[in-house]
Amino acid sequence: MVRRRNISRRGFIQSATGLTLGAIGFPYVVPSAALGRAGTVPASERITLGCVGVGPQGTYVMRNFLSQNDCRVVAICDLKKPRRDEVCGIVNAHYGNDDCAIYTDFREIIARNDIDVILAAPTDHWHVLVALEAARAGKDIYLEKPMGLSLAEDQALRETCHRFGTIFQFGTQQRSERNFRFACELALNARIGKLREINVWCEGSSSGGPRQPAPAPDWIDYDMWLGPAPYTPHTPDRTSNQWWWFISDYALGFIAGWGVHPLDIALWGGGDKVNCGLEIEGKGVWPDPEGVCNTAMNWDITCTYDSGVRMNYFGNPYPDAWKKRYGRTSDHGTAFEGTDGWVHVDRSGINAHPKELLDVQWGPNDIRLYESSNHARNLLDCVKTRKDTICPIDAAVQADILCHISDIAIHLEQKLRWDPTKEQFVGNDAANRYLTRAMRSPWRL
Repeated sequence: MVRRRNISRRGFIQSATGLTLGAIGFPYVVPSAALGRAGTVPASERITLGCVGVGPQGTYVMRNFLSQNDCRVVAICDLKKPRRDEVCGIVNAHYGNDDCAIYTDFREIIARNDIDVILAAPTDHWHVLVALEAARAGKDIYLEKPMGLSLAEDQALRETCHRFGTIFQFGTQQRSERNFRFACELALNARIGKLREINVWCEGSSSGGPRQPAPAPDWIDYDMWLGPAPYTPHTPDRTSNQWWWFISDYALGFIAGWGVHPLDIALWGGGDKVNCGLEIEGKGVWPDPEGVCNTAMNWDITCTYDSGVRMNYFGNPYPDAWKKRYGRTSDHGTAFEGTDGWVHVDRSGINAHPKELLDVQWGPNDIRLYESSNHARNLLDCVKTRKDTICPIDAAVQADILCHISDIAIHLEQKLRWDPTKEQFVGNDAANRYLTRAMRSPWRL
């Protein structure tokens, strides 16, 4: 049975209040805040949130939820005591109390019946395991990107979210910004002519990192931090964002951790033309083996879709020709190239050729995309309506798949054929073996 705990919880509070007042038979004073007056939201309409992983990105997203009046952050979970203490202080200061609960085991915070939504933003190799636990417990989910370390993880989470009716929001928040939506609509409506190419780029990964073993700090449970990853002796700052992002036991590097953002926009604006079979090939630049970092520092990848559209995906440095063509470029971006013009968008703005494209007025027969102005707000609204978010589980998996097959292509340095229906490579067992990844016992999907 699909759980609809948000609705039943509100209904229970409302019906229980009515029964109590009727049984007492005399006036009962209810604080105005409980009824939603004085700018507050009644408890029966408030969505409760638990945060698993409160590093810099998790805290950034949490602050967005703190700003939503109908959401209440009630608990946080993190393996690092300094982060737990700091973020607990942020939550308590926001509400003016000391009620925020602290956990070190994500299973305990997810087990709480009074929590509606889990914000999952731990280390990448924990993303899917935490989200699976949350979905199976009937929670709705905001999952930081990227999704899994293997396609098998993505598929398991997708199946579980569908089975439990989970409302899911992926942390590709660019979809909730007007410029990205507008650029995609220009491409989908052929305002740049027939789509020919999509150019995508993002910041590359780092190299280095000390390799000599060193004791783990006493403020972290290192074995739990490793979790499903292979056991490796602790090295200095191994659990900091400075290094783990670029160690393949815990992440794919920025080919997924950063690249999923512009790739997601490429898929959103490419529509059916990039929702088909493709051939993919590429090469990567790899770090010096003397350091702990071992994910690709940069990459040059080409996807040729059966529709005839080509997608070029680079880690910085990207081609100088793009800098000249688009004029205003940064360390990330998505550009749609058509027969009659182009549109380029990143977080600093949008530009196009011809410039008049930016003044397009839409007609009643034009394709219009799902509109959201705030990623957290969109999730909360969908928790109430049970409608899909702007980046639901199926769209999230498609973007993550593109990251995975890109990484596999540069590891093998072969031209690979991808079947999106079967979600596997055609006639290449070596490539398909990369689609799954073993987990250290006792952790499993």
